[in-house]
Amino acid sequence: MGRIFNINGDCQKELHYMVDMSERIKKIKKMVDAGQYFTINRARQFGKTTTLLALADSLKKIYVVVSMDFQMLSASKFKSENAFSVAFARKFIKAAEMNPTMEPEVLEPLKESLQEKREELELPELFEYLSDICAESADPVILLIDEVDSAMDNQVFLDFLAQLRGYYIRRKDVPTFHSVILAGVYDVRNIKRKIDNNEERKTNSPWNIAADFLVDMSFSVKDIAGMLEEYEADHRTGMDLWQMAGLLYEYTDGYPFLVSRLCKLLDERINGNAWTSDGFLEAIRILTSEPNTLFDSLIHKLGEYPELDKMLRDLLFKGKEITYVIGIPSIEMALMFGFVKVSEHLILIANRIFEILLYNLYLASPEMQREEIYDAAWKDRNQFIKEGRLNMKLVLERFVLHFDDLYGDQGRKFYEEDGRRYFMLFLKPIINGQGNCYVEAQTRNRERTDLIVDYQGERFVVEIKLWYGAARHAQGEEQLSEYLEHYHLKKGYLLTFNFNKDKEIGVWEAVFGDKVLVEAVV
Repeated sequence: MGRIFNINGDCQKELHYMVDMSERIKKIKKMVDAGQYFTINRARQFGKTTTLLALADSLKKIYVVVSMDFQMLSASKFKSENAFSVAFARKFIKAAEMNPTMEPEVLEPLKESLQEKREELELPELFEYLSDICAESADPVILLIDEVDSAMDNQVFLDFLAQLRGYYIRRKDVPTFHSVILAGVYDVRNIKRKIDNNEERKTNSPWNIAADFLVDMSFSVKDIAGMLEEYEADHRTGMDLWQMAGLLYEYTDGYPFLVSRLCKLLDERINGNAWTSDGFLEAIRILTSEPNTLFDSLIHKLGEYPELDKMLRDLLFKGKEITYVIGIPSIEMALMFGFVKVSEHLILIANRIFEILLYNLYLASPEMQREEIYDAAWKDRNQFIKEGRLNMKLVLERFVLHFDDLYGDQGRKFYEEDGRRYFMLFLKPIINGQGNCYVEAQTRNRERTDLIVDYQGERFVVEIKLWYGAARHAQGEEQLSEYLEHYHLKKGYLLTFNFNKDKEIGVWEAVFGDKVLVEAVV
């Protein structure tokens, strides 16, 4: 059986198509060689487990590598120091014995303690045994722990981190692990240690000795092209490797799960024109319409953290420029869970897929669908599609008509904040299920937004802006023309919200160079 694209569990080169991880592993190994303790904290399904396994394989030639997974420990093992210490010791012994260079006699004292003094094994005693193992082992011992999130809200785990920290600080005098790597979504450096039952906390973390982990784990265009090259050698599809790699990166920003899922859809679900731009857009449509563990986790976080939800809504619909400031809870959560990224000190949605997902989620909410503009589009929706093609000019004409009827007598404050949201809300029932839309991040601000609409393999660029006079309007026309050139399109759409009382509403066409601009004013 041939290799496949994998989205479940760790990737194995003999079974799965995967990117070349050798350069990443070299960078991480340098940190290990330097004796650093660090965390690999990335969003869900970002390749942490695959990275740890590949790292362990590369280290086993010169180190004793003890790889553990806290997800394998039940909640009962964290109820007391003794229960945790016994469970940890057992897992540690099994993992250590998998190293061919680990001398069996080195582990004997810890084994005997589990038989003779099991009830007396607490964290201090456990670490004394671990220190002895590190001292007697012929090769330095490396500790890798995956899924540390499983224990992060537990006092015993915090005490465990404190022990690691204490031995690290005294490592010149007391034998300990050469390097410790913890992997999970949360950055354990930011955990504050509980000191009593009233939730008081010290300002220092029991893991503040961890080094910064700056290795980029996202896939580059080159990474993706290399993976596709291996696939193409097996399947001979005739795809343009660099075009497909560029599209995959453009929509995912290199998020490992999203890249692999799209490739899997193109390989297994798209017939005929799979590895083309049309096939790719169909894969995008399927992906953004399906439930999966990553999307379920993201959506759950929105319900769990209202301040995160509000920040994302402001970012998506109000054109707010949110500057990255360290310590803001909503920003830190958005970064940790993978919703956003930082670019030139500004917070942006992490990738187009997440943006499409969030727009679909918010625009389909009962709260949004109660808006009259959504209802108007729903009633008219069959007018806009002819022979499978979207008539965007008609969409603008009907939007102008309905918006003026519904909101023409409202005040400026009402639709200066909400105008862009209303157009997207109008568009939602028209393209629902057959198309997607997203916003070009670099044009998102209070003055303008470039909305990209993909429908049945056809792309539309709609610039949405506020009216700030004729000179600024001409600038908008020029900017739209430049975007059309970038997307190799001859026709674009300009929707302007004008709050002047003497404005002229309507839709008309204007020629700008070799481009046709359909301009609408409300």
